[in-house]
Amino acid sequence: MAMSMAGAHVVVAASVDATTLHAPTSAPSHCIASKLVVPCGKTGTYAFDRHDTSAHCFGRKMAATEYCKEKIRNMDYLKLLGAGAVTLAAVTTTTFYYLTSRPQPIPLLCDLNDQTQEKDERYLLSFIEFACGEGMGNSQSIDLIVDPANQSEITDKNERSRMSKLCKNGKYLCEYEDGEVKTLYDAFKRGARVSNNGEAYGWKPSPSEPFQWISYNDVLVRAANVGAGLIAKGLKPENTTNVGIYSQNRVEYGITEQACYMYSMVLVPLYDTLGPEACTHIINQAEIKTVVCDKNVKVKAILNRIKETPDLESIILVEEPSEEMKELAQKHNIDLTSFAELEALGEKNPQEPKPAKPDDLCVLCYTSGTTGLPKGAMLTHRGTMATVVAAGAVLKPGGIDISPEDTLISYLPLAHSYERLLECYCVLNGARIGFFQGDVKLLLDDIKELQPTLFPSVPRLLNRIYDKVMSQINSGSGIKKKLFNMALASKENELKKSIIRNDSLWDKIVFKKIQASLGGKVKLITTGSAPLSPKVLHFLRCCAGCPVVEGYGQTECHAVCSVTLVGDPDTGNVGPPLPCCEIKLADVEEMNYYAKDNKGEVCIKGPNVFLGYYRDQAKTEEALDKDGWLHTGDIGQWLENGTLKIIDRKKNIFKLAQGEYIAPEKIENVYVRSPLVAQVFIHGESLKSSLVGVVVPDPEVLPGWAKTNLHVTQTMEELCANPDVKKQIMTDLTNIGKTGGLHSFEQVKDIFLYPEQFSVENGLLTPTFKAKRHELKLKFKSEIDEMYKNLYSLAAVVTVGDSNYARLTGVNKVLNMCVFILLLKSKMLLLLNFLFLRNTDVLRLDVIWKPHGKEIPYLQTLNTN
Repeated sequence: MAMSMAGAHVVVAASVDATTLHAPTSAPSHCIASKLVVPCGKTGTYAFDRHDTSAHCFGRKMAATEYCKEKIRNMDYLKLLGAGAVTLAAVTTTTFYYLTSRPQPIPLLCDLNDQTQEKDERYLLSFIEFACGEGMGNSQSIDLIVDPANQSEITDKNERSRMSKLCKNGKYLCEYEDGEVKTLYDAFKRGARVSNNGEAYGWKPSPSEPFQWISYNDVLVRAANVGAGLIAKGLKPENTTNVGIYSQNRVEYGITEQACYMYSMVLVPLYDTLGPEACTHIINQAEIKTVVCDKNVKVKAILNRIKETPDLESIILVEEPSEEMKELAQKHNIDLTSFAELEALGEKNPQEPKPAKPDDLCVLCYTSGTTGLPKGAMLTHRGTMATVVAAGAVLKPGGIDISPEDTLISYLPLAHSYERLLECYCVLNGARIGFFQGDVKLLLDDIKELQPTLFPSVPRLLNRIYDKVMSQINSGSGIKKKLFNMALASKENELKKSIIRNDSLWDKIVFKKIQASLGGKVKLITTGSAPLSPKVLHFLRCCAGCPVVEGYGQTECHAVCSVTLVGDPDTGNVGPPLPCCEIKLADVEEMNYYAKDNKGEVCIKGPNVFLGYYRDQAKTEEALDKDGWLHTGDIGQWLENGTLKIIDRKKNIFKLAQGEYIAPEKIENVYVRSPLVAQVFIHGESLKSSLVGVVVPDPEVLPGWAKTNLHVTQTMEELCANPDVKKQIMTDLTNIGKTGGLHSFEQVKDIFLYPEQFSVENGLLTPTFKAKRHELKLKFKSEIDEMYKNLYSLAAVVTVGDSNYARLTGVNKVLNMCVFILLLKSKMLLLLNFLFLRNTDVLRLDVIWKPHGKEIPYLQTLNTN
């Protein structure tokens, strides 16, 4: 018997006689060799053929039985009992730790299946200092439990409008009528009081230096000096005085803002990345005499077009003015003053504060403008405070109680109402605001050092976080994937019970790095300005260790009109209305959306709705109807639990040649669910019957996918030019479109892969990360034209034989179904239904009418371009 040694085990070789425990040498031909190796004490192992059907099977079974009996006889029961005791102790300890450390479910505001309510009459509720922390009045709404299945109710049966469950007797929960907090100036003073003059604004002087802080009272002192300095330069302390600010988020921005509120002036922010034409338009329309700039380059941009802005008289520059800027300003007779000089001027010429009234304007917030010039939304102190109070009423019962211990990271543009609203909520409660360094590449470094507790974000950034994590998991070992999936499943189970925490074993083992990348102390993540994929939202709620809420709104309603409830695990909706407004859906007949079907254009009414567009009555009448309803242009749907879901877009719709309406943003939101895709731009034309698209692949995912699936290692530029990559992405988009409910005419028929992300810097996104559709169309005009040329160009001659098949030459792109009118040689018209076969040049002709039964020698196609 031949034997091979392997450590302490011996395997019996295959060449043994028929009396051994092995299978016979001639096994049936249909059997597949497969051996079962059984350890045999310390002497060796027996290998059994699983597929042996001979009589020797009985002998092998007997041997296995004897082996098992021998093992039982020789078993060390003390060791077994010891191992069992250790295992039981470990399980008991783990279970005890889980049960004792697991927090109670978050108290829900309402039944999550019924989140809005019915209202018969419209009143405003005087609501004094609600949901703002220390010193606030008590309210029963804090203890109100909202049924998850019933989160809103119908407010007007004729209008079919709905309200938050927090509203009692149909009254808005929003206004301050008594007490001290009525304006944004009052809010900042309250923040100084409740924080005991704590830290207000923080900044990093340089990447190597730590954050430095300025207190609330110091901000108020400097704001008084800035306001007095502006008055000394000729501005009047009244609500018709508009002050421009052209700056990134920084301490001087906040000081200027508070100065305006202190002296009844109106702040007019300019987006940091707005082009010269838009800035000129804003300066002229708002009749701005003074602009505060942070950098010399922005001063130069304004002075280069100074002849187009006759009202502008002075510029305040935060950084030290360069000699070039001094000479240029002097040349154009513009007063150029440093921010420090303005403060010194105000200190020498002090003025008593003249605060704004609640119904006064606080900001002219110009919309980012996806098309055309921006419009100035008139926002009031009352409207802003109403939104802040309503948001607090929703967040606080879920455990989000903002206090001076909290810190917000400020990096989203302050010119956007979303960021301003969050900062107002923070200062109202005495929290700290830390400004990023101004460089997005250093944002993660700023976050890690600042360790914010409040993290406002947008889908673009959250998608990048998700993609990066999943890319690392998918490229990791099988054990790593399994461990991650187990951790995710455990967190999902807790999330279903409204349990959110960051101290479980899985948090410490698996999710620690994800949470640390956001500073490690985040207790609330908010997302808005664009839809967030349900998959990403669910992932973040499990991994971030804190509530993640999604809001919906626009500048015209002070940034937000609905928000998901803390503790609601549902995705795919934007929550019930805030208690400061009501929402209805209006019929959109051309898109077949009707309010009776709980679908239609989202309309908002309440004190958080803006007054109108500054000096633009025509645009105001387009947005606000005679009853005060704001028409958003978004298509919404009421879900069964009373929450709102955004399903389409009205403003950017267009028709294809066959008459079908297309909402490109709806299609884009479906396609970005592909893990290979980061951004999508859908384009169509009224003279074309199909859609094309520009796709930006995800740089975190595509290279790894290509290496694994295509066995290629290429740059993003090379991958975008790779036809196999394009084919896979096209297939993925088609499949996702089908599962996402897209009609066939809503699916793209061709795509162009572009390696560079659409961004604010390259002018393809607005500062709030919305697509600039006009600019995208212009940039990719040649690629769009080429795609349509390939789609619709056919050969000039089609040869027809006796059969129903014709052969085309020069077909650049195969179509699924088209109907052409072909011109016959005999000058007669024949209508043919063409069914194009994919990936071939063979075409089947279904003849609808054949004139006089004559044979058709050949047909000449019409060019459809």
